[in-house]
Amino acid sequence: MKVMTSYYSQIRPEVAAFVPKNIKTILDIGCGQGAFVELVKKQTGAITWGVEVVPEIAEKAKDKVDHILVGKIEEEINAIPNGYFDCITMNDVLEHLLEPTEVLKMIRPKLSENGVIVASIPNVRYFYNLYDLILKKDWEYRDAGILDSTHIRFFTKKSMRRMFEHAGYEVINQKGINEIKSWKFRFINFMLFNIFTDIKFLQYVCLAKSNK
Repeated sequence: MKVMTSYYSQIRPEVAAFVPKNIKTILDIGCGQGAFVELVKKQTGAITWGVEVVPEIAEKAKDKVDHILVGKIEEEINAIPNGYFDCITMNDVLEHLLEPTEVLKMIRPKLSENGVIVASIPNVRYFYNLYDLILKKDWEYRDAGILDSTHIRFFTKKSMRRMFEHAGYEVINQKGINEIKSWKFRFINFMLFNIFTDIKFLQYVCLAKSNK
């Protein structure tokens, strides 16, 4: 299998901004080469754990992550301590899972008493995706982006929140990131009373805590 290393080396500072600054421990599911948790460690001093499914990518993360597990999160769940993590992060991971709600249920016991989940999730209602679907009448899978060929699930802002609620969480913040910069879109949306605000974001970040 050909591995796109650039896909696994993203730092994602726009997501790191949602990680609480007082955390002592963090688990990054789908940690790639470890660039994201390396940034979080610099910001917080937290002990870092990572789970990565691609062995050659996980090997590159060993110098950046304190503890690395290699394999699918569903298979490595028993190697992850309960009640330990102040924060668990997933950067564009849930859409790759066959049963994302079940995975969220599985990792909930791993959170500390006041622990939180921070998840970046692609928005299927993103403007350019709707443009291709509605105007071009096309739904073409690609190597990356909303229609990444490895995506199994697709989410809207509403369905993201519903997924977390069904998994036993309370979403305490949900915010769009990587916004369209087009002034034309902003003008049209303004004229239509901002009814299309949700489609200007490539992803949404969900910050959630257990309600169980």
